[in-house]
This record gives sequence, structure tokens and C-alpha cells, in this order.
Amino acid sequence: MTPLSRRYGFIGLLRLGVDVVVTKIFFPKARIIRGPFYIRGLAFIEIGNGFTAGVGLRIDAFPVRAKKCITIGNNVQVNDYVHIGAIESLTIGDNVLIASRVFISDHNHGTYNGEKPQSSPDISPAKRELNSSPVFVGNNVWIGEGVSILPGVRIGKGAVIGCGAVVTKDVPECSIAVGNPARVIKKYSVRSGKWENV
Repeated sequence: MTPLSRRYGFIGLLRLGVDVVVTKIFFPKARIIRGPFYIRGLAFIEIGNGFTAGVGLRIDAFPVRAKKCITIGNNVQVNDYVHIGAIESLTIGDNVLIASRVFISDHNHGTYNGEKPQSSPDISPAKRELNSSPVFVGNNVWIGEGVSILPGVRIGKGAVIGCGAVVTKDVPECSIAVGNPARVIKKYSVRSGKWENV
């Protein structure tokens, strides 16, 4: 095993030490949250034990009702520049691995389909009414680099989301989804013990 000093270098070790101290003071249940990080609405966020985050983490919780609107399970690992935002309900299960540059949100600026009146392009996007639908990511999910998970999506346990996917619809458990929009290309077969093409 490579010693930490060789792996990180002197400056890297100093940064790591500061990150560990800051994490233990402000997020005692977390393993490490590397700085810089931006967490807004901490009172409305629940983070489980063993949480690990890379640099540039951004979590925004602005609930429409005064309640927890972001719940992150135990032993979740997110890498660099992940952005998670919610106004209603966004849940990430246990043992989830999230690569870098991932975006997960339960809301949009405006309404563009469905039963509600749709947003006018004459209104500035920042002034359009927020529209939300709950997001759920199950246990043991792996989310690849550069993925976007949009409002109303449910990802089943053990699923894999391929790099660059834009997830607009539910992904069943134990399946692999790729593309834009994401579609399921494989499912895990308990009988064969293999990931099989759909």
C-alpha cells in the first residue's frame, strides 16, 4: 500500500487534514467532505453515516414546506462537482456511488407538460413558478460520469446509469441504462448470474 505522503504529496496531505477536521466539526457522521463545498438549507438535509464527497460538492435544499427535502443514506460516495437540488423530495439510498459532474434535481423553473398551465417563454426563466416531482435513487446504485437525473425519476436498487445519460424516466432495479434520453440496455439475471441484453 502506498503511503499517504507519496499519494497526496505535502500540500495534498495538508488539504486532506483540513478537510477531515472541518468534516468532523460540522458533519460528524460523514467520512470526509472535501472543500470547497457549498451546502445551502442544511436544516432540510439529512446525511447518513460514512458520507464521502469530492471537491466542489453543491447541495441546495429550498423546501416549499418546512420539512426535510433531501435525504442521503449511509455510505454514499459522491465525486467532484456533483450538484443535488430539491424543493420537495429527493432521496438517495445506501451504498450509492456517484461519479463526477452529476446533476440530480426534483424541480424545474416552469412547467412544460402535464395538467398545470404551461410556462410562457415571455417570462424570465428565473421568475417562472418552480415545478417539482419526487426523485428516488435506490440502494447500491452506481451513477456514471456526467449523468443528469431529472424530476420525477425513480431508479431501482442495484441499477447502473452509464456516463453522460440523461434520465427522464424510471429505471428498474438491477438494470443498466444509457443514453439521452436514458434507456435500459441490460438487466441482471439471478438465474444466470449475468447482465443480459434487453
